[in-house]
Amino acid sequence: MQSRDFAAYAYLSLAWGLSFLLLLHVVDAFGWIGAVTFRSLIAGLLLLAIARLMRRRLDFSAGTLPFAVVGATTVAGQLIGLSYATPLIGTAMAAIFVAAIPLFSMVIARVWGLERITPSRVLGLILGAIGIVMLVGFPAVPVTSVFLIGCLAMIGSTFSAAFGSNYASRYLAGTGPWEVTIGSFIAGGILTLPLLWFVPVPGTPQGIDYLYLLALAALMSALTYVLYFGLVKSIGATAAISVEFAVTVVAVLVGAFVLNEPLSALQIMGGGVIIIGCALVLGLVKLPRLAS
Repeated sequence: MQSRDFAAYAYLSLAWGLSFLLLLHVVDAFGWIGAVTFRSLIAGLLLLAIARLMRRRLDFSAGTLPFAVVGATTVAGQLIGLSYATPLIGTAMAAIFVAAIPLFSMVIARVWGLERITPSRVLGLILGAIGIVMLVGFPAVPVTSVFLIGCLAMIGSTFSAAFGSNYASRYLAGTGPWEVTIGSFIAGGILTLPLLWFVPVPGTPQGIDYLYLLALAALMSALTYVLYFGLVKSIGATAAISVEFAVTVVAVLVGAFVLNEPLSALQIMGGGVIIIGCALVLGLVKLPRLAS
């Protein structure tokens, strides 16, 4: 990994991990649909404006459908689940669920014939499933219907992220990271815009709320996804998606020590089990070969 790639990896870890702090403020001010819609449109249009100012040539010849699919999954599906669930289950719990993205990604890649399943990856899937049961079954907060709905929303969010990443790797492989980010975020914002009719902005946001929204859209959406898709091209999708491990660690620490969110010892163990499972799935940890 080159120094430029390492810097991008480190920034993604910190930016996405710390984004949970801003997410809570933005959702509280704009509602969970408004947070996704405005965040997506600002991120996409801001990048488009910067590209025009830089006179950067953009190639959207891949067609509308691939950008719409990535926008509906990686952007709209992932962010709706995240924005809806985080206030219900807490930052730490939501962050640990994020660590399951590589597990879903591997399954989807295998179904599409993009990767093969090895014994290490099978063990990783089993450990990941056990870890999720430990998270949901033994929380530090009461298990209510609202809590369970939040957990289901996070599972939908992580699956959407994994599906969109694999879809982009398959159908937008020849498209640059700027185009993928711009197209998917604008598409995601347009797709969620009609939902504001059903889930309107709850009140009148304050000036600081718009600043939080702008920071979330610009620094933790537009910039991060350009870096992420560039990292995929540079070091490969498997290595790039492993950034979710570091994101989970940062976000859990933020939730526990900054927001004082409760977290049981068994849940911490469950998060560790998921991370070990993901490491096996991604090939970052390999099973020792048996002596013949």
